[in-house]
Amino acid sequence: MGLRRSIYKTPAQLRSMMEPGLITAAALDAVRAMIAPGVTTIELDAAASRIITGRGARSNFQLVRGYRHTICASVNEQVVHGIPSDRALQPGDIVSIDCGAERSGWNGDSAVTFVLPDPARPQVVAEREELSRVTEGSLWAGIAALARARHVADVGAAVQDYVDAQPGTYGILRDYVGHGIGRKMHESPSVFNYRVPDPGPEVRPGLVLAIEPMVAAGDEATFVEDDGWTVSTRDGSAGSHWEHSVAVHDDGIWVLTAPDGGAAGLAPFGVVPSPIQ
Repeated sequence: MGLRRSIYKTPAQLRSMMEPGLITAAALDAVRAMIAPGVTTIELDAAASRIITGRGARSNFQLVRGYRHTICASVNEQVVHGIPSDRALQPGDIVSIDCGAERSGWNGDSAVTFVLPDPARPQVVAEREELSRVTEGSLWAGIAALARARHVADVGAAVQDYVDAQPGTYGILRDYVGHGIGRKMHESPSVFNYRVPDPGPEVRPGLVLAIEPMVAAGDEATFVEDDGWTVSTRDGSAGSHWEHSVAVHDDGIWVLTAPDGGAAGLAPFGVVPSPIQ
């Protein structure tokens, strides 16, 4: 019973998680509005910070020991946990931005991937756009599965099935997974992005998960760079990362980090999200 008390929220607690989710979404929208060749990742970090603090929240990334930035910005072969810097984005770059906000003791967490245009390298851009499409699609497949799942592991099976069904070969990172979210950004349970033998906790009202597939265009093997944070592919292939925080409640599911609750992303899967009452 201790595990259940720690991962299942009350309806009132779910309602308290809506605002930090929307603040997280707004911060990523600010990044989306300014991302372009020549912009530095530290400038993107500042844009996200202005939104979060301006809405009375704080960056939950800065609550992680040793990390002082608002976002993670991972470029090209970097898949996750890239540190913002004076690095200027270049045409054709694929950039994953991960962001989170904490307000009134509750957390939101979300990530998106962008591909910058490059008329000189249309094939590279097309391949990276397809990687991002596959990764985002697998995220929505996992969220849609959550609406019908009996156990948390059903989510990872759906993510893997989606990726495996795509043309080409992609590597799903195995060492980095999603998680529960609530009073802390990272809570139990782990949310794998692939099939695992353990079914995991029961999916029932009050469960809130941060589902976040991380996919490489080549092999799944990664290493941590010398900065102690940035996770990059060993073979130098491009990476993509998409994430949403999703609540299960009495009437269905609601994507806390999407202003429409996930309606657009879930529509192709025949799932209609229900607002939290």
